[in-house]
Amino acid sequence: MAGPTATSDVRPLPGVVGPLDRPESDPRLDRVSQNPIFQTLVRERNRYAWVLTGLMLFVYFGFIGLIAFDKALLSTKVGGTASLGFYMGMFVIVFAFVLTGIYVARANTRFDRLSSDLTRSLAK
Repeated sequence: MAGPTATSDVRPLPGVVGPLDRPESDPRLDRVSQNPIFQTLVRERNRYAWVLTGLMLFVYFGFIGLIAFDKALLSTKVGGTASLGFYMGMFVIVFAFVLTGIYVARANTRFDRLSSDLTRSLAK
C-alpha cells in the first residue's frame, strides 16, 4: 500500500510565485510605474545616490591609495604628535557623515515633495 508522497501534499501558498509561474501584471503597479512623477523621482534619486557614492569611493580609495603608495606623506607630523594620516583618516569618516547629511537633507526636501506629488496624482 503506497502512501502519499511528500510532494503530493505540497500546495502553493497564496500570493507566492513559483519558479515557473509568471506573476500577473497588477494594474495599480503599472499605473504607478508609468506615472511621470514616479519616473522623475526614481531617476533623480538614483542619479543623486550614484554621485554621492562616487564621491565617497573617490575619497576612500584615494586615502587607501595614499596608504599604499605614499606612506612618507601620511607619516608627516602635523600639529605636534599627530600625523597627517590621522587627520586624513578623520576626514574620510567626517566626509561620510557629511554626505549622509546631504542625502538626508535632499530626501527630506525634494524627494519627499515628489513623493507627496505622486501620492496626490494617484489619488485622483
